[in-house]
Amino acid sequence: MKLPEAYTGLPREEMFERIRAAKAKFGPDLIILGHYYQQDDVFQFADFRGDSLELSRAAAGQKQAKYIVFCGVGFMAETAAMLCEPYQKVLLPAQDAPCPMALMANADDAAQAWDYLAARWGQDAALPITYQNSSAELKAFCGRLDGAVCTSSNAGAVFRWAFGQGKRILFFPDEWLGTNTALALGLRRDEIAIWDPGERDGGEPAVAAARVVAWKGYCHVHTRFTVAQVVEARRQYPGAIVIVHPECPVDVVQAADRNGSTSFIVKQVQQAPAGAVLFIGTECNMVYRLAREHPDKTILPLTKSACATMARTTPAHLLFCLERLLEGELVGEVTVPAETRRWANVALERMLAIRA
Repeated sequence: MKLPEAYTGLPREEMFERIRAAKAKFGPDLIILGHYYQQDDVFQFADFRGDSLELSRAAAGQKQAKYIVFCGVGFMAETAAMLCEPYQKVLLPAQDAPCPMALMANADDAAQAWDYLAARWGQDAALPITYQNSSAELKAFCGRLDGAVCTSSNAGAVFRWAFGQGKRILFFPDEWLGTNTALALGLRRDEIAIWDPGERDGGEPAVAAARVVAWKGYCHVHTRFTVAQVVEARRQYPGAIVIVHPECPVDVVQAADRNGSTSFIVKQVQQAPAGAVLFIGTECNMVYRLAREHPDKTILPLTKSACATMARTTPAHLLFCLERLLEGELVGEVTVPAETRRWANVALERMLAIRA
């Protein structure tokens, strides 16, 4: 979003003072959510910090708040809007901050893939599961077809839930999370097929023996990590612990010592003993922050990899959003149509009912 000239080029400390002042005027009527991947100049103002679903659930628990400002990307604000009360307004300060991976799968393309697989597997043979990093429309698609949402923390539990019903899985939109999860559950490579939405009929994958068909989507941040970087980290620091996100390619996940969600990574760092050396394969703003918060440990990024879309939320955007809100203008309001919200929440509720 192009900011008015009055907000461009403001001195950094002046922006900070004005953000604090605007925030104070709202009191408990306003909360600010900050995703782990946000830059520190924005993250410092967050009332709640965490990953996307943690933040949405935190917001839903703040019934007194009239305004929820989500410093993150589009699908996160959508989820908050679906989980919060109708009287609560959810705002995305940067407005134009879509997650590139979430844009790689839409409900129309998903329906084509579903029809293709149903013709080969049977109408009731599979369940659609979508990663939290997806649009509300795709979540609603899964909700209508008895499917569920998952996070990187509970993908394994949701897969087991589907397999426990004797079902196959069509998984959106991240190839690597879907594949890594399936392999961790003991599936063979030939039981995992890849659906390429850019090709006719998904590239006609070999689905006869497949128990999981994973969508060919990816996170720009996590596909920058390589096995060579893991090898080099261990060369530099023998005994170092390498922890990566499961959105990384399979060979990187298998080369690492541990893998897990952003919250998992944070906990691993917190629990590591003083003097530990940890290389982290995730968004670099989070890694650098962890290093500052734990000076008794050596914490380094596997390589510098930043989320450009997260970076669209700047202190100037946050300031503009808050000051316009004081004047009664809702900048970057995120809403979800009632029917989409209904079915997307069904998919979210199924996930929340699944025990790990």
